[in-house]
Amino acid sequence: MEKLRIATEPAELDVPLIHRFLSEESTWARGIPLATVEESIRHSLNFGLFSGPAQVAYARVVTDYATFAYLVDVFVLAEHRGKGYSAELMAAIMEHPRLQGLRRFMLATSTAHGLYAKFGFTAPLKPQALMERFAPNVYANGS
Repeated sequence: MEKLRIATEPAELDVPLIHRFLSEESTWARGIPLATVEESIRHSLNFGLFSGPAQVAYARVVTDYATFAYLVDVFVLAEHRGKGYSAELMAAIMEHPRLQGLRRFMLATSTAHGLYAKFGFTAPLKPQALMERFAPNVYANGS
């Protein structure tokens, strides 16, 4: 197995790869413009997982670094799944020094409940207290 490395500096990330996955393969950001991906990277704490020189996984955390964080855009490239990379990525996120002591750390998932449960994530204790504005097709018109 190649040596795994986590990069958090935006300059180290393979932005074209991230954009391609999100815009073409993800179920949650299909059609997202490159400029939107670049902006989201600039304003997030990013985690790129590299196997050798190639980026094979990604996640980003939107946070104030004091009280709240939201984990988004988590993926492992299809050809690299089943190797434990998602657990490696999650361990790096959960151990990051800037993400300690937060009152709330949230995420949304439709497929990986088991993975996130291993890191202490549960269904909301009071789901009736949570609200959202959800625009699932915001990128459909090239906006």
